[in-house]
Amino acid sequence: MRVLPCGSDAVLIEADTAEQVQQLHGALHTAPPIGVTELVPAARTVLVRYDPRVTDPGRLRAAITALAALAALPRADAATSADVARTVRVPVRYDGPDLAEVAARTGLTERQVIERHTAAHYRVAFCGFAPGFAYLTGLDPQLRLPRRTEPRTRVPAGSVAVADEYTGIYPSPSPGGWHLLGSTTLTLWDPTADPPTRLRPGTAVRFVEVVEVVEVVEVVEVVEIVEVVGAVGAAGAVEGVNGVEARESAGSES
Repeated sequence: MRVLPCGSDAVLIEADTAEQVQQLHGALHTAPPIGVTELVPAARTVLVRYDPRVTDPGRLRAAITALAALAALPRADAATSADVARTVRVPVRYDGPDLAEVAARTGLTERQVIERHTAAHYRVAFCGFAPGFAYLTGLDPQLRLPRRTEPRTRVPAGSVAVADEYTGIYPSPSPGGWHLLGSTTLTLWDPTADPPTRLRPGTAVRFVEVVEVVEVVEVVEVVEIVEVVGAVGAAGAVEGVNGVEARESAGSES
């Protein structure tokens, strides 16, 4: 890990892994050093902005180094009750145009792809690319594929996708090169809300499959009803014919 000056009011932490970035961001968010005004995590860095009237790069470096040592210590329970309470559950219909291709390239069935994607516990590592687009870590290693060689010019909002070590959800229509597994109707970006996104760095996320329920019509009962109605109609027709014949017979006798 390195802590480098970045302009007149920030330092940039360069981490070795995505996990270290999440640990550092979580520690700084929970116990920010005096003078820190903003944290901006990314794939392998954390930008720490500060008030130069209150602190300086030297003090921040010392504080960050101490926090990094604490953050690296193993926790007794990685998934705390607070994590569970803050988990965002995303309903997904797994009908994406790339589901079959992902299954073929990973050696899995489509059902196995869905099961692996929904079984994992994800966490928002950082946001980028587009407003509200969250990069989620925790993807099953077997589902990790490089981005598409030919990106799409337009990906619908709500598309659930995977690429490299991440999974994510397109919050609005945009170009994109990730593999589309399905879609969600959950609104993830609303500029009028506070905060405008549900998926902020550190948020725990789970995907839940939406199963379409198809109503089955009991055709047998319908057929039986038709048969009964038909029988009644036929009986009525026979009675009608017999009545006509009876009247004609009575008329001829008279």
